[in-house]
Amino acid sequence: MSNPKRSSFATSILQWHQAIDRRLPWKESKDPYKIWLSEIIMQQTRVAQGTPYYLKFIDAYPTIIDLANAPEDEVMKLWQGLGYYSRARNLHYTAKFVRDKYLGTFPTEYKEILDLKGVGKYTAAAIASFAYGLEYPVVDGNVIRVISRYFGITAAVDSAPVIKKINALAVKLIQGSDPADYNQAIMDFGALQCSPKSPNCEECPLNQECVAYETNQVDQIPFKSKKVKKRERFLHYLYISDAKDRLVLNFRDKKDIWQSLYDFPCMENASSTTLDEKEIKLFLNKKLGLKNLEITPPTKTYKHILSHQTIYGQFHQISVAHLPEKLDDFIIVEIKNLDTYAFPVLLINFMKDKKEWTLF
Repeated sequence: MSNPKRSSFATSILQWHQAIDRRLPWKESKDPYKIWLSEIIMQQTRVAQGTPYYLKFIDAYPTIIDLANAPEDEVMKLWQGLGYYSRARNLHYTAKFVRDKYLGTFPTEYKEILDLKGVGKYTAAAIASFAYGLEYPVVDGNVIRVISRYFGITAAVDSAPVIKKINALAVKLIQGSDPADYNQAIMDFGALQCSPKSPNCEECPLNQECVAYETNQVDQIPFKSKKVKKRERFLHYLYISDAKDRLVLNFRDKKDIWQSLYDFPCMENASSTTLDEKEIKLFLNKKLGLKNLEITPPTKTYKHILSHQTIYGQFHQISVAHLPEKLDDFIIVEIKNLDTYAFPVLLINFMKDKKEWTLF
């Protein structure tokens, strides 16, 4: 016997979706590579911001083998400005893995897709349903919001038992529907109709059965118990240049923010207190062997907000007559070539403020 509530829910969602026209470059594709690429790019990213990146990647790397064969620096440069850079590193790693293990053909089984680096249950379900028509429901923030409001789930959705319950409901709701159409419909419904703030409940096709609407709890559902504690970090960048218009760069190879990107030599402080010249000179002498330098103090503090950290950056401009030809822990580049390196947004904003530069 069919579930009347499931049937009503799915039918209403699909009918609503047929009436909207949300055209996105990857929506009509059955190519698992393009679907995977779009899902990775759109993680924690607005569609308006992510779409140009998707188009750039498809243009640069039409196939997963093209992406696999690209140098990591090139991939990171193309990703520059999108944030959450572990996504780009995992993207490149997985492309090489698919090239080597599956001979460039994207895996077709859900479990094999789920085993790929950087692919969680949501992304695996999206690829499995959109590319192969497999009956796996996507459960992202939009879907969690729709289901929790519709069924009146007032418990915290960031707890494991509640997420398990929502997943179980999602499995039942997709049954008997076209998986690709249904998954796309419920995601768009959460993004456009059942939005986080000020949802259009009066014109919602589900409002007669939505428990949150009937009990006047739309603003309280979904409920989250955990609040992210943000850490503040104070980075003092040393922008070191010589008379030949050469700069010192640092490659971030440690497991920290902005891994696999480039920045300047940096001194991290425990507070917002600025550094004095003595501290900077001791650091430069010890780390780079530099003496006889001129220091211009920072004129502004740059702020960049990450999911769990707020970064405050100051840039101390250091002038020296000559930089050595080689440094052990840093690289020396010409200013005119800076646009070939991938930098964090914090540094890009600083570079854009340098009026004599036209690279950024």
